[in-house]
Amino acid sequence: MRRLIYVLPAVAFAALAWFLFEGLRAPPPGDLPSVLIDKQVPALTLPALDARTSGFGPKDLAAGRVTVVNVFASWCAPCRAEAPQLAQLGRARGVQLYGLAWKDTPQKARAFLDDVGNPYARIGFDGEGRVGIEWGVYGVPETYIIDRHGVIRERYVGPITPDSLVLDILPAIASAARS
Repeated sequence: MRRLIYVLPAVAFAALAWFLFEGLRAPPPGDLPSVLIDKQVPALTLPALDARTSGFGPKDLAAGRVTVVNVFASWCAPCRAEAPQLAQLGRARGVQLYGLAWKDTPQKARAFLDDVGNPYARIGFDGEGRVGIEWGVYGVPETYIIDRHGVIRERYVGPITPDSLVLDILPAIASAARS
């Protein structure tokens, strides 16, 4: 019985260490693949956020130009942090930037955009999060690069930083423009 007092903690530690080690072998959350890569955008038309903008649908995303769809919410702190990069992306030639307000209210999303700036040409609204399910959204911010034919070519999870804009987003846009 006395040996069990010494052996049991060692066995418990070994089991915990094994589980933690196995967890390190899983891909990072941002590297989770999207089943929508190289597939047409979901066949859903999003209503406009409010009267100051237009919603969008599959025809808008296959209009002959590369489109970037950024999923955001007013309650998302990283969304606020990526605002300068989105403003820069919104001014880029040959790219249309659309926003998708996810699991939010129109009033809060509009107040957020009035505060950080609105870089989006169109803003779709998904207050319940149902459209996000079809897109494979599991958090904000997420950014999708869509080619001129309406095919999703890339998904970027997390806030767009100055480095990720140059190293990830812009090359993905250039690649989508060639397809």
